[in-house]
Amino acid sequence: MIDAQDMVKVHTTGYDLEEVKIILNHDIKLNISGIEIEGKQGEMLNVPRWISQVLESENHAKLQDIDMLVELKQATVKENVQGEEHLSTLDPHFYIRLKSYMKTLLPQDFDKIESMLITLVRKRQGKIVRLADSSKLTANLSQKLTIEERLFYENIYKNATDFRKQILGDK
Repeated sequence: MIDAQDMVKVHTTGYDLEEVKIILNHDIKLNISGIEIEGKQGEMLNVPRWISQVLESENHAKLQDIDMLVELKQATVKENVQGEEHLSTLDPHFYIRLKSYMKTLLPQDFDKIESMLITLVRKRQGKIVRLADSSKLTANLSQKLTIEERLFYENIYKNATDFRKQILGDK
């Protein structure tokens, strides 16, 4: 069985291979690891995310991506609206996307986003622990969880079940 860290690495790699849109800052003709990139200034291209990160870091292009600050704020509001018994739905790669976004931030911006993220994680973590302690993971609930949260849920459920068996036996 694959462990949690390896599962997140696999999904992060998949995320980095997804195609994204970039806008070229100037005329360009490059070969990056055997991938030809050619275009004129202002042109929009689809490239794998890892290539967009290389091009953006060298100021060759601007990534056209979802604003993760907005997503984080929306996720926090939705989670608060759900109350203590229900989870809102997060994209399976929400935390992977957010961690990637946070790598690009200045220290003062990073601290603000990290604080918001910690608040969201604590709220969801508490709900997941309560849910996992009482029932198996359902298909409906699974769709609301991120990759990391699903693994956390399954671990809590297994540990809670094992604990009850130690105390109560196989009833």
